[in-house]
Amino acid sequence: MAVFGVLKPCAHGAAKYGIDPGQWQAHMCGLCLGLRDGHGQLARAATNTDAIVLSVLTEAQAGAGERTTAGPCPLRGMKRASVVAASAPGVQLAATASLLLGAAKIGDHVDDGDAAALTRRPMRRVSNTWAARAERQADLIGLDVRHMLSAIASQSLLESRATAARALAAGSAADSADSVAGHRSPGIQAVEVITLDELTGPTQLCAATLFGHTATLAGRPENVAALEEIGRHVGRIAHLADAIEDLERDRARGRFNPLEATGTDMPRAYDLLRESESRIRQVAAEAELDQLPTVRWALLDPLASLLRNLGKGLGIVVGHVCRASVTAQQRSPYEFPSPPEQRPNRPGPLETLGVVMGIYCTGLACCFDHTSPCTGEKKDAWAKRCDCGSCCDCGECCGGCCGEDGCCSGCGCDSCGCDCSC
Repeated sequence: MAVFGVLKPCAHGAAKYGIDPGQWQAHMCGLCLGLRDGHGQLARAATNTDAIVLSVLTEAQAGAGERTTAGPCPLRGMKRASVVAASAPGVQLAATASLLLGAAKIGDHVDDGDAAALTRRPMRRVSNTWAARAERQADLIGLDVRHMLSAIASQSLLESRATAARALAAGSAADSADSVAGHRSPGIQAVEVITLDELTGPTQLCAATLFGHTATLAGRPENVAALEEIGRHVGRIAHLADAIEDLERDRARGRFNPLEATGTDMPRAYDLLRESESRIRQVAAEAELDQLPTVRWALLDPLASLLRNLGKGLGIVVGHVCRASVTAQQRSPYEFPSPPEQRPNRPGPLETLGVVMGIYCTGLACCFDHTSPCTGEKKDAWAKRCDCGSCCDCGECCGGCCGEDGCCSGCGCDSCGCDCSC
């Protein structure tokens, strides 16, 4: 599963939509405190930006909800602040998502062997505990998470099947080569093909369910279908983006990667991201959700920024240059670096315990850069996780149709091939 931190609204860009820049922090603090009060200090480690967006979207559809005064926190310079109440439906949904996705993330680390041997059993215990608490939390808001838990549990089986199919296909190819060379072949077995869409299916299902429930909680049943489809594509983007970023590292470590397992190259993976992002914008426009400034700020802009950043990392044409103006030789094949990455030193059991108890459980991960207790990788403070300049500059590509805020407004970028992700 990979639905952590894909949506990162930029607090600095909220003003252009007339949104209070402190709104993001109010939802983040509300979720962090809600997890602490309802599920203990350790549960604060499950806080993630995608869950916060669920709280933001719920309130965007229902109107501003209850606020409460939070005590001093390092993130706020030890000042008190007005934050979204833990009893708010959006925060309760966000808490459910945090626990559910946190359980899946920990389970992934254990299954992938990222955790030290002595920490695997307690980590598995935490994963199971959070999954159970997510189910209880969901009951409070009328959300049935059993099918999501089943989908998460099926992920490892899907990956095992995909790995076996890949190996079997390679063996079948070798058998075919032997037959052509005149050697006796033991027979080619049927290969069960696992598609990329199947591998991302559990993530899509979970995201669709969670996004759709924001409309239910907001009393906007007419938005449920649209948000479910939006969530499905957000889940697909999250899974694929994670696979793209981790491909070389996974190869170096011999870990499973859905792109490697399905033989999907980078150009195709990026095109799938663009397809999903385009569909999200289309659905949001059809349901008139894009008329809500908060939806544009918290959902549409961060997705555009994500694709643009990935495209730059892969050497894909971005910004105001039209694909139509780039020759086939220039744009194909996509050029991107693929140097092997040095594996970070994984922290030992004592260091892991220190990070979890001293950084995550206290909420200091919100304020300070830190080391992942599972992988040893350096992580930015949660407060830094926003992307400035999330709107594009289409320039001449779209004929100057961009609005005053710098974003395309019905200029048909997809039809003209502009790779500005807007």
